[in-house]
Amino acid sequence: MLFTPKKWKFRKLQKGKKLNTINKLNTLNTLLFGKLGLKAIQCGRLTSKQLSAMRQTINKIIKKKGKLKINIFPHLQVTKKPLEVRMGKGKGNVDRWIFKVRTGTLLCEIETPNTLIGLQALKLAQYKLPFLTKITNKI
Repeated sequence: MLFTPKKWKFRKLQKGKKLNTINKLNTLNTLLFGKLGLKAIQCGRLTSKQLSAMRQTINKIIKKKGKLKINIFPHLQVTKKPLEVRMGKGKGNVDRWIFKVRTGTLLCEIETPNTLIGLQALKLAQYKLPFLTKITNKI
């Protein structure tokens, strides 16, 4: 199951600004739901395929012993022209959906009775992401 929005206001968007600013929103920086969380150290783009792969690896380990809450959703579309098409003739079709991750953004949170299982799940989820992350916990 890929994360794609049901409706969107504009069919195609422009690229936008750089991502390398620190996220200052408190809602995406602090743990609200669980004991453990995965926080981004670098900025980058997270596609819906990478997000679903992260979700599957975490759910495979925690199973029904814990709960997972994903704080982000890919709502920006990236367009791409088909191969061997000449220049011009407008913008390409929507290829994939992404989320622009800033440094300091909490990607997901886990609530488990056993913290060792949660740490193991988040460590495996780090390998699925294209940028550096760190595991944070609520003290």
